[in-house]
Amino acid sequence: MNERLQAFSSWLQQQHSSFALITSSTNVFYLSGFWCDPHERLLALLVFPDGEPALVCPHMEVRRARRSALECTVIGYDDSADPWKEIDRHLRQRNIQATSIAVEKHHLSLARFERLAALFPNAHWHDSEEKLRQLRMIKDEREMKALRQAAKLADKAIEIGVSAIRPGVTELELVAVIEYELKKLGVERMSFPTTVLTGAKTADPHGTPGTAAVAPGDFVLFDLGVVVDGYCSDITRTVACRTLDDEQRFIYETVRRAQQAAIDACRPQIAMGEIDRAARRVIEQAGYGPYFTHRVGHGLGIDIHEYPSLHSANRAPLAAGMVFTIEPGIYVPPAGGVRIEDDVAVTANGIEVLTSFSKELIIV
Repeated sequence: MNERLQAFSSWLQQQHSSFALITSSTNVFYLSGFWCDPHERLLALLVFPDGEPALVCPHMEVRRARRSALECTVIGYDDSADPWKEIDRHLRQRNIQATSIAVEKHHLSLARFERLAALFPNAHWHDSEEKLRQLRMIKDEREMKALRQAAKLADKAIEIGVSAIRPGVTELELVAVIEYELKKLGVERMSFPTTVLTGAKTADPHGTPGTAAVAPGDFVLFDLGVVVDGYCSDITRTVACRTLDDEQRFIYETVRRAQQAAIDACRPQIAMGEIDRAARRVIEQAGYGPYFTHRVGHGLGIDIHEYPSLHSANRAPLAAGMVFTIEPGIYVPPAGGVRIEDDVAVTANGIEVLTSFSKELIIV
């Protein structure tokens, strides 16, 4: 049994759980090695305090599942069949008399909970998500290898996007160039829909690319990530087209200094809130405090947003193996905004910044 499954099974023993039902694709992947987007169909991993886990998936995914989930009994079901009957049959075969069942309480839908509760009407339910978050928050070397490669490809994506900027090119055209060139390099999927914003739209932290065209004097903001072996990178860079005024330059330099202050604050055992406050102090001292409207960073891994959460109230300490973003920003509508984002890993002795594209002001 792999170390992840072993750690989770040991926790189930400590909790006196009969079994855990895992239904989120990311947690199934983390524990089993099998990635699947089942759409509306049920994907479920049954993990027991001891013994081999069981993976329940659509029949069309069985061959892939058996290649990936090497330590699981794989159970397929047809589209015309009821997967809950397959789960019930397997549990009966194992003589499972469930008294306590661990579920992902933020992921399991009410409809699916009702089906499970009908099978075990007298069972006690408890949450497994917090334990899985704790396990996933600390990356091993295999995970770090994937994250480093994803970061390198994110750097390359920014390089591609910046080199394609010219007056008149639209946001969506820049998105298309980036993703086309990455496909040629073998990238299968992005961490999230690639974001390119220009002009006034850069003042929207989560704006949507459209047909807006780049014009001289605009900021152009790129926010993107690449998936490698199931692990996400996430990078943001803001550059300029042709020229900038003095205030735009000051905003850019303020964000750059704020981001560096936050990176400099990162070290094992420091409270996460201190990292947010390090960036926020720089922005507040420059007079733009109200225009920094989000936390300084978020955890990174199989999901593009996972634990830890680097907000000002978080007193939890950084620990070796954590990977997260550092991404302060200033957003001043309608003038525009600047965000600079890197991926950072905590090591035993300090940190490793995984993304490396230049943060000096680039004017194209």
